Amino acid sequence: MSGCIQLSYAVCRVGIYTCFRALCCKGPPPPRPEYDLVCIGLTGSGKTSLLSQLCSENRDNIVSTTGADNIRKYWSRYYQGSQGVIFVLDSASSEDDLEIARNELHSALQHPQLCTLPFLILANHQDKPAARSVQEIKKYLELEPLARGKRWILKPCSLDDMEAVKDSFGLLINLLEDRDLEPSRM
Repeated sequence: MSGCIQLSYAVCRVGIYTCFRALCCKGPPPPRPEYDLVCIGLTGSGKTSLLSQLCSENRDNIVSTTGADNIRKYWSRYYQGSQGVIFVLDSASSEDDLEIARNELHSALQHPQLCTLPFLILANHQDKPAARSVQEIKKYLELEPLARGKRWILKPCSLDDMEAVKDSFGLLINLLEDRDLEPSRM
């Protein structure tokens, strides 16, 4: 993998602007900052596939992280210095996995190193027949009461619709650039 994505178990750190530019832009980059983000989510949610495709890397050789369920307790070691959070969940997962994802998201939203950061929550695998709608996921994750006063975006996505992924990352970049603005929900 290139320097664009550095994987460590279930946690990914991304130079978001570099990856975003690689996917959607041509020509020399304008002078813009890079952002240090942490990408978290359960095994099989599609973190590595989404980030690899975003960086125009070959996803044929992607192997799901093994043992990721056992290392969730170490996610917080990657939080320091982050400027934003990408939380990827499998919108077609079982009720049990969705409940685990909800608990992990709630923990992240309340974590001292993340609680003031903008969150991009990607409801991945929208191309699967069992995928839940964004409205169902928003209600199930109980985002309104928990994330009140925080800046977060919940968007549907799939590898089949990278335009939606680009748009979602664009919204996150806007939140990162407008850190002094009022909290927002999308």
